[in-house]
Amino acid sequence: MTETRDSVRVLAPSGMLGGGFPPETITRGLDLGADVITVDGGSTDSGPYYLGSGTAKTAAAAVARDLRLLLRAAATAGIPLIVGSCGTSGTDSGVDWVAGITRDILAEEGLDLRVATVYSEQQAADLKEHLDAGRVHPLPPAGDLDPATLESCRHIVGMMGHEPIVEALAAGADVVLAGRATDTAVAAAYPLMVGMPAGPTWHAAKIVECGGQCTTNPRSGGVLATIDATGFTIEPLDPAVACTPTSVSAHMLYETVNPYSMREPAGTINVAEATYRALDDRRVRVEGSRFELAEQHTIKLEGARVTGYETMSFTAVRDPHILGQITTWAALLRRMITEWVTQTLSLSEDEYAFDIRLYGYDAVLDALDPDTRPPREVGVMLLVHAADQQTATAVAKIANPLLLHLPTPDMDYLPSLAFATSPAETERGAAYEFVLNHVVDVDSPTSLFRINPPEDRDV
Repeated sequence: MTETRDSVRVLAPSGMLGGGFPPETITRGLDLGADVITVDGGSTDSGPYYLGSGTAKTAAAAVARDLRLLLRAAATAGIPLIVGSCGTSGTDSGVDWVAGITRDILAEEGLDLRVATVYSEQQAADLKEHLDAGRVHPLPPAGDLDPATLESCRHIVGMMGHEPIVEALAAGADVVLAGRATDTAVAAAYPLMVGMPAGPTWHAAKIVECGGQCTTNPRSGGVLATIDATGFTIEPLDPAVACTPTSVSAHMLYETVNPYSMREPAGTINVAEATYRALDDRRVRVEGSRFELAEQHTIKLEGARVTGYETMSFTAVRDPHILGQITTWAALLRRMITEWVTQTLSLSEDEYAFDIRLYGYDAVLDALDPDTRPPREVGVMLLVHAADQQTATAVAKIANPLLLHLPTPDMDYLPSLAFATSPAETERGAAYEFVLNHVVDVDSPTSLFRINPPEDRDV
C-alpha cells in the first residue's frame, strides 16, 4: 500500500482505548468516508505503576467493548485499525494482552483481519551499549544516565514514531497493535504512508489524539480529520457538537512545553504560523502547519523501578474543634507517629517514610491554597512507605489509635474519628517511580522495535 492520495480521513473515536464512545459516532465516521481508524491505548498520566508492573489501567471488558466496535468497523469499511501504547504503558505484556483480546473478538465475530504487533520494550544490556557509545542523552531536568539505573528498572520502553507502524501496514496488516508510541504517531502513520504532507499530518494527529477533547463537548465521542495537500479539516462525529477555532487551537496547549511546537522522534511540529478558520458552525480548517526534520532521529526512553512498598489508612475528621486547628492537629499526629514508631518498632527515620494528606483542606494545593476558612470535614490519608510490605503495614498499625482518637493539645475529651474501611490498613503493594527521561540516537527509526508482521491468510 504505497499509493499517493489527494486526501486522507482519520477517524479518532476517543482519547484512549477502553474509555468508551457512542457506537453511532463510529457509524457516522464510516459514512463520512474514514480511511483509517486510530486510537491511543495508553498514557503515563496515571503514574509509573502501570509501566513498572506491566499491567493495564483499563478493564479488559472495557477494552474488549471498544475493540469489538472498532474491529467490526474496520472490517466493514475495509480500512486499517491502529492502536498505540497497548496496555497503558506499551510493554510487551501490554501488546500481548490487547492482541489476545483481539484474537478472541475476531474469532467470535468471524472477522478475517490480519493483525501485526510492534514491540517497544528495551533490555538494559542493549541500552548500556548505546550508553557506552555516547548515544544516550538526558532531557531536562534529568542528568547523565547511570548504568545502574537501567538495571534497576522493572520495564523500559522506547517511544516509537510512525515508522514501525508504517512498516507493519506495508507488510499487509489490517490491524496494527503497537507498543509505546507517541500519541501523534498513531494518527500520523497512515496519512504519511500514502503521501500526505508532514506539516498538516503531524498537526492533525496532535489535534485528534484525544478524540473529542478538541470539540465543544469532550464527552460526545471522537472526531474526523481530513488531511490534504495544504492543511486539514476537522469535525466532530457527533452532529450535535462543534469544533471551533478556539477548541481546536487550544489543544496545542495540551501536554506541551511550547504551544507552538512539539518534538517527535523524527523532528518538530511547528504551528507558529498556522491559521484556524471556521468553515461553518461545526468544522474548522487549519493551514500553515510545518514539520521540521531533525538532524538526528531520537527515541525517548521511559523506565520505572520499585521504590519500596506502601500501606494506606484513611480516616475522616468531623469534630469542629479539631477542624478549627487542623494544621496543629496534623503536626501533632506527625510527631506522635514518629515517636511511637521509634519506641515500638525501633525504626530510625531513614527506614520508613510517611505522608499525611488532608483532603478537603490542602491535600491538592498544599500551601498554594489561599483559603484558610475551617473546613466542614476533612479526610486524612496516611501513606506509609518502607522497604518491605510488613514494615509499612506495621507503621500504619502503630498509627491506628492516633487516627481514631487523637485530640488536639487543648482538648479535655477523647474524640472519635471515622475510618473509611475495616481493616483500616490497605496494603498497596509495590510502589514505583519513573527514572528515565532520556533519548537514544538511532540510525534507523525502526531499529529499537520488533515488528511481527501478520501471518499469511490460509489459502
